[in-house]
Amino acid sequence: MVRKSLGLLLVLAVVMSLGVASVSAQDTAMECPEGDADVVIAAGAVGIEFEVVQAQADRFMAMCPNVSISLLETPDLATDRLGLYQQYWEAQTPDVDIYQVDVIWAGIIAPHVVDLLEYVPEGYLDQFFPAMVAGQNIGGVQVAIPWFTDAAGLYYRTDLLEKYGLEVPTTWDELTAAAQTIQDGERAAGNADFAGYVWQGNAYEGLTCDAHEWLVSETGETFISPEGEVNVNNDAFVAALERAAGWVGGISPEGVTTYGEEESRAVWQAGNAAFMRNWPYAYGLGNGEDSAVAGLFDYAPLPVGANGTPAACLGGWQLAVSKYSDNPAAAAAVAIFMASYDEQKIRALSPQGANPTIPALYEDPELIDANPLFSRMGPILASAYPRPSGFTAARYNDASTLFFSAVHSVLTGTTDAKTAVEDLELDLQDLVDEIKASM
Repeated sequence: MVRKSLGLLLVLAVVMSLGVASVSAQDTAMECPEGDADVVIAAGAVGIEFEVVQAQADRFMAMCPNVSISLLETPDLATDRLGLYQQYWEAQTPDVDIYQVDVIWAGIIAPHVVDLLEYVPEGYLDQFFPAMVAGQNIGGVQVAIPWFTDAAGLYYRTDLLEKYGLEVPTTWDELTAAAQTIQDGERAAGNADFAGYVWQGNAYEGLTCDAHEWLVSETGETFISPEGEVNVNNDAFVAALERAAGWVGGISPEGVTTYGEEESRAVWQAGNAAFMRNWPYAYGLGNGEDSAVAGLFDYAPLPVGANGTPAACLGGWQLAVSKYSDNPAAAAAVAIFMASYDEQKIRALSPQGANPTIPALYEDPELIDANPLFSRMGPILASAYPRPSGFTAARYNDASTLFFSAVHSVLTGTTDAKTAVEDLELDLQDLVDEIKASM
């Protein structure tokens, strides 16, 4: 479907960990590309994301009327979106010029996108977090521009915690107990649809994120280490999977194994959940005029496991220009505009929100005053842990599919947790061996 028209505080500890250069807000002059051009952007539609991008497109077209921009609405689920993109890349079609790409796809997209170093103005990339720029550089080729970053947290109903005399849970077991207590009370009061906890249990990249958090919080390592060591077949992860499987039909709806981000948010925003695992975008939307929970919730780091620290999945989205585009210079100009300081600020101030990839924005008084999520995001981003896309590179999607498929089989009762992790270990080791052999 094509439509016409074109989270938030990294506190000092996070800024330093990302290796921020001493660069203030860069006032790079935006120049319109030469000649007439049609540019199509493959954009997300989670929450009001599509409308936010459309507004960006409108601003660019007002500045550069020689460029016509259309948006292609893409699937909400990241795995489905990647599948769609891969169809376009296999066909080498010029039908899409700019792709909104996940932070973990750098190695996957590299053969299909232009080197943005050939298009960005001098000094433009200096304004971003250096680690984020470096993460999108494959063999000296800048495959994408960091657009916004993410780390998941725990949404909780402040009114219901007070009602039942509970504290914000800090461990997974505490979360399980608190969710059960509130669910039992609310259902006894007449809300038969009330759930204790909603999250992302469908078989897609979102489940990789959720289960990655369970695993890292228990063991301190994700499912493939940076050195290529497989870390799934251990008692801690088996116990974590069994606990999560127990949530299904318990403190979570039976249908949670079909939920993505938006399905979770729908239950939460209707007032039918005590807790939710989700990304920062749901904060502003949850406080919207149409929300049943506006003013009744807050956002905290995810619970910890045996490892003792929360382990939010590090996320984020970038902008890449297709190698098959008929108008790469115009597409690059649009991408450069969309990721600019002013545009990231506008996006951050929108109800959708977005964690900027420009450190100077975290010192912008207007943003700090406007969005209370700033004060919540520091501890969450400080504990954010990347998925193993560095080692797996172009094979990341293969690794993730093996991982979330095995986890989903446990959640749906198809396979017991011990058997699932044993089989998963063998499958991931085969993949690791293939990757090492190709190095």
